[in-house]
Amino acid sequence: MEDNGRLPSVNLLGVSVHRLTAAGIVKIISRSVLNGERRIIANHNLHSIYIYHHNREMRSFYDIADYVFIDGMSLVLAGRLAGHPLGRDDRLTSLDWMVPVLSSAERQGWRIFYLGSRPGIAEKGAGILRSRHPGLNICASHGYFDAMPWSEDNQRTIERINAYRPHILMAGMGMPRQELWLLHNCRKLNANVILSMGAYMDYIAGAVPTPPRWMGKAGLEWLYRLLSEPRRLWRRYLLEPWFIARMLLRESARPPEHKKT
Repeated sequence: MEDNGRLPSVNLLGVSVHRLTAAGIVKIISRSVLNGERRIIANHNLHSIYIYHHNREMRSFYDIADYVFIDGMSLVLAGRLAGHPLGRDDRLTSLDWMVPVLSSAERQGWRIFYLGSRPGIAEKGAGILRSRHPGLNICASHGYFDAMPWSEDNQRTIERINAYRPHILMAGMGMPRQELWLLHNCRKLNANVILSMGAYMDYIAGAVPTPPRWMGKAGLEWLYRLLSEPRRLWRRYLLEPWFIARMLLRESARPPEHKKT
């Protein structure tokens, strides 16, 4: 974690997050590619914080991540309630910050490998991105494989990624599968920047309804997703927040001198 100390960070709900911007992510990628460095860029939202506090391996993944940005207005609002000076600009979502990343990749000739989504969805999404960025070098493979570190399927997946020699590897297999896969395999992967991407390609391919950007900016993206996929997401949005609320109450009760920003 070479220069994270110079990035503004916040300790919130038991985790540390960096106050990154889209331009900052592009700068990290550019520097990593130019210098031949390895960087892992992750994100936190209320769902990941819930998993973090219930899964030891998830905590280990965030220990090796170089940068962790805020993905979700709900986390920004929780930070405000806990007394942290967070604003809308501190929240990033892949549908927004990937646009400048893809534009830079097209100009600079960066190779991108996307791993995740259902069979056919990743390839469809990659085709759409190529149509939007004609010079983009992107390869995609679905995430429905045996991800156990010792499996032949997993080894073939790693070999395919390394044969492509990506500057950027995007893992879009959902939380916590993508994080745990990266934790177990990151040392075997030849990529400059590794990103945990969630359902990014599903949105691009139209496999999952995309929330209107105004709902994201208003902090209502969670409601759109819940109404779109209630059977899959009801626990995340209706049960997990109670755990977060208890943590927030404890943190809000702490004296100001114990809150580090």
